[in-house]
Amino acid sequence: MSDDAMIDTSTPSDGESAPRTAPRVDGRRLRSERTRRLIVESYMALVRENAQMPTAAQVAERAGYSVRSIFERFPDLTALRVAVTDYAIAEARVDAALRDLDAPRATRIRSQVEQRAQTCERWLPLWRVLSTDTSQSPDLHQRITVIRQLIIMRMEIMFKPELSAVADSDRRKIALALEALTTFESWARMRELYGLSVEEASAVWVRAIDRLLPATPS
Repeated sequence: MSDDAMIDTSTPSDGESAPRTAPRVDGRRLRSERTRRLIVESYMALVRENAQMPTAAQVAERAGYSVRSIFERFPDLTALRVAVTDYAIAEARVDAALRDLDAPRATRIRSQVEQRAQTCERWLPLWRVLSTDTSQSPDLHQRITVIRQLIIMRMEIMFKPELSAVADSDRRKIALALEALTTFESWARMRELYGLSVEEASAVWVRAIDRLLPATPS
């Protein structure tokens, strides 16, 4: 058989589709994305361990890359903080998926407090670093605002039966009060300044939320 005979030069008949070429994988781009993710994760791990903002050299050493690699992907450490914040927001939203929405009042309060306490325990060190001196970074300031707004929105969803029973202006004030009550700073104050256990601090929040919320409609 000749070489020409081995080459199929026919065109697809009606009803047949031409074979599709598999999309090419950009290996360089994938490696760059992996490096970027490892840098972000290394930053987060260092913050959890040391409770302070790491240097570029520390992040590079932890990630196994050079300092140059960091600044090839982030123009400065503030940009890295923004990327870390985005990563943390995405993870926290997965961890704090809404639950018990149709449960009785007491169950919803306990559920909200339990998840918020877990979030604070896990993310408090990172929050302190990320929320420090955001005045120089509009992007970082915007992320911190988003986090607070997400907490408010969650309160409005979790306690919709109670909040829907009051006027709009009062509903907003109560939601803001609930957010202020359950901030990272509030949790840190109970845990670190007053030495409360997770269970004791959670009980404080449960009681305070119950007292702040309007009566549940019958």
